[in-house]
Amino acid sequence: MPINYARSLTGHARTPGANRHLGVALAFVAGAINAGGFLAVREYTSHMTGIVSGAADHLVLGQTDLVLSALGALFSFMLGAASTAILVNLVRRHGLHSGFALPLVLEAILLLVFGILGARLNDIDALFIPLTVMLLCFMMGLQNAVITKVSHAEIRTTHMTGIVTDIGIELGKLAYWNRDGGLHQPKVTANLGRLALMTALLAAFCIGGVVGALGFKHLGYLSTIPLAAFLCVLGIVPVVDDTLRVLGRGRRAGHDA
Repeated sequence: MPINYARSLTGHARTPGANRHLGVALAFVAGAINAGGFLAVREYTSHMTGIVSGAADHLVLGQTDLVLSALGALFSFMLGAASTAILVNLVRRHGLHSGFALPLVLEAILLLVFGILGARLNDIDALFIPLTVMLLCFMMGLQNAVITKVSHAEIRTTHMTGIVTDIGIELGKLAYWNRDGGLHQPKVTANLGRLALMTALLAAFCIGGVVGALGFKHLGYLSTIPLAAFLCVLGIVPVVDDTLRVLGRGRRAGHDA
């Protein structure tokens, strides 16, 4: 991946094109982690709707341990999103540019931790499954908050409900018959650009799901390594830029002293 392109994907300066490309890339990652994670812990961790609904069901059935597990997953997702907000604002306050990249690099590191420890702890279900669910939810919160902030909440990558809804809305507008040709009422027209973007996000999530499931089926926890490497490629250039920037400031401060 060319350095300037990588820098544009997760750097401080944003363009609509960069947001779209980053969104599609992260939708692929989310689909892969969601599907692979399901094979590991038998639970989807990319969307909170099912987890909250499950918590309500378990509460009614008196399954307190499952309620606590669901609440832990929900809290972890929120903590991941909060961590992204903290990183973005902290980096911005220091005049640096890697605020959107750091959460992705952190996600890559956590994904490697999941892959390395997963095979060793897999036999301890009572410990492994709840912690893994919380870890995966934390990563999804990190990632979803990144694309939410860079796109001003126009793009989501970890759950498809809103995306499928938007596709349906645009298809409905595309199929609408403007009987008067817009002479008496504003003409109903589909936003083809948004339709293409939402379709690309959905396709990327589905492809990622297939890749993640196949990878975990055939490689097990080793399948996390290429995903982590991909996340690092997305985020590493702005992080390196900021590291060099901080080192340069330190050298200048030393000369001034």
